[in-house]
Amino acid sequence: MSRPLITLIAGPTASGKSKLALALAAESGAVILNADSQQLYADLRVLSARPSVEEEAQAEHRLYGVADAADAWSVGRWTRAILPMLKELRAERRPALIVGGTGLYFTALTKGLADIPDIPIEAREEAGALYDTEGEAAFRLRLTAFDPPAAAAIAPGDRQRLTRAWAVARATDRSLSDWQASTKPLLEPRTYERMVVEPDRAALYANCDARVAVMVEQGVLDEVAALTARGLDPVLPAMKAVGVREFAAHLAGETPLETAIDQVRQATRNYAKRQLTWFRNQTPDWPRA
Repeated sequence: MSRPLITLIAGPTASGKSKLALALAAESGAVILNADSQQLYADLRVLSARPSVEEEAQAEHRLYGVADAADAWSVGRWTRAILPMLKELRAERRPALIVGGTGLYFTALTKGLADIPDIPIEAREEAGALYDTEGEAAFRLRLTAFDPPAAAAIAPGDRQRLTRAWAVARATDRSLSDWQASTKPLLEPRTYERMVVEPDRAALYANCDARVAVMVEQGVLDEVAALTARGLDPVLPAMKAVGVREFAAHLAGETPLETAIDQVRQATRNYAKRQLTWFRNQTPDWPRA
């Protein structure tokens, strides 16, 4: 039996996913497809640690830097972009490596994407206000009354997923877990291989710190200055990328550069920790690399 043509490579930031993908692509001639929500944006090459021009020349890369920062991409839009590419590559019998750290992208492919109606902003704002007023523990108990499986499964500190689950239940009279249970995978079973790149935590954090130093050398301040000069809505996904707020504060004269660098290092380590927790909770049966 031949091996599947699709390989999913997931893992936290700075774990070495891109390096692994390049090595595998060199062996197989695979196309590398982006599954990182920040690396979609053309404005965030340095800040999102997108593959360099030299690395992109070593293998075909798709869905990197394809979106403008003013354009908010959702998981649904990403799936609508990648599925035709996978169909094309399958017809050509070309291997595909789907690489990234955005867990929901992999969930959509392997478990399905719930067709949830747009949630009114009033419900989302109400959920956020309740969370901030009550605190996580009380809010989680409140969510349990609407959606026990979601309340039990969502990782500690994940405000976004907790408030979304509550808002969905309130707005649709149907729990998020119920919506998700009615989905089907976007990839057929046994058509793909999977792995999570999970380095030792101390090594991962050291990589995060080193990456921030490289970003500064590569011109991240110019990149953030160009992005903030556009005056975009701060709620856009690109504007919430790790490092935008901290480096923008330095550029505005509010913090020294070394302080901003330390803040971005801490924020990057925190982000990597959340990703590690997510993959351990949501993909416990995936092989580790």
